[in-house]
Amino acid sequence: MTPPARGDHEARRRDVSEAVWRVLAARGFGGLTLRAVAAELDASTGLLTHYFPNKRALVAHALEVLDRQTADRRRPATEAAAPARGLALLRAALLDNLPVDGPATAGNRIWVGSWDPALADPELTAEHAERYRRGRRRVTELCAEAQQLGELPAAEPPADLAARAQAFTLGLIVQALFAPAEFPAARQRALLDAFLADLATGRGPGGSDGAGSAGEPAAR
Repeated sequence: MTPPARGDHEARRRDVSEAVWRVLAARGFGGLTLRAVAAELDASTGLLTHYFPNKRALVAHALEVLDRQTADRRRPATEAAAPARGLALLRAALLDNLPVDGPATAGNRIWVGSWDPALADPELTAEHAERYRRGRRRVTELCAEAQQLGELPAAEPPADLAARAQAFTLGLIVQALFAPAEFPAARQRALLDAFLADLATGRGPGGSDGAGSAGEPAAR
């Protein structure tokens, strides 16, 4: 790999980003190093320092790549096949996050693996927090729309509903990744539907009974 000409800089940066993604997919964040990315590109580590002066810069870029890959994976479903409005669209958006197929499982494995390097650096922590904040803002909009349509109770602020939905989804992702046989795709969908049914009937925090589904205490 030779140094890029000025006009090839963006194309070469795309090559680097794709190599970073391949390393993440194969080895996770634990195996993400300048040496591994250089080997994927058949380049020298010295050349890569043009893009990443240190490991932190590489991890920050990897998080951006992961964010884009996740958005690209979801876009066909949300743009072409998702319901138009309300609770059905909220369900589709939350389902997009769950590891219900191979690509979604691989992406979620990388996301969970990103938590450790992100938590180890205050700046990366703030950037990751903003990513989740953006996700909550989108879910808040969907919850507010469902409230306007009368599909969700109006008593609870939509931001609180969105926080509950995000917390539920992240918890289910972790359980499905660690125990896939216990949480196959069909069960994930069923649990999501039960959660949304509880939201629609006002159960849980801010609702009528403050308990989990079927009146049981909420799981830890």
